[in-house]
Order: sequence, then structure tokens, then C-alpha cells
Amino acid sequence: MTVASQVKTCVASLKSAQASLEQFAMETQNEEAKTLFTSAAEQTLQIVQQVEGRVTEIEKEEPQYKGF
Repeated sequence: MTVASQVKTCVASLKSAQASLEQFAMETQNEEAKTLFTSAAEQTLQIVQQVEGRVTEIEKEEPQYKGF
């Protein structure tokens, strides 16, 4: 597995985790937990955006990995 595919797999996993955190925030009745899940989801989104930026860099450096 190439570094590019590993980074893209990481992005997919992070997006899944972020979606789960958002779902937990919507489903909980506990306001403290809701705040915690929402904050964690927002932090995860920021990480996703940073890693997606790295994917873009990789694709520019190695065009053969674009779209995989």
C-alpha cells in the first residue's frame, strides 16, 4: 500500500469517526456529553481538512496517485 493510499484511508477513517461523533451528539440527552461530542467532531473536522490538504500535496507531487 502506497503512502498516498494510506493517507486517503486515514481521511476516510477520520470522516467516519467525525460522523459518529456528530451522531452521538444528536442522540444523547446529556448536555455535557452533547457539548463534548460536538467539540470532538469539530476538532476531527479540522484534522480531516489538514489531512485532505496533505492528500492534495501528494497528488501534485505524484500525479499518478490522483483519484485513487
